[in-house]
Amino acid sequence: MDTTPNSAIELDEPQRTAPAPPATEPPLTEPKGCLYALSQPPLMLFLAVIALLLAITGAHDLIFL
Repeated sequence: MDTTPNSAIELDEPQRTAPAPPATEPPLTEPKGCLYALSQPPLMLFLAVIALLLAITGAHDLIFL
């Protein structure tokens, strides 16, 4: 009996490799959404100025017109 390995049989066998080490995952954090954006000081300052202008023009329309 011939003991040399058959190349066709070797190709059919799956390759056995060591399992890959687990990937390091970043710590779980909550995604930043709309409320995070609204908590930024420059945006809140801008929205306050716009609201103040709207309030002034609304009061002007009610009082003087």
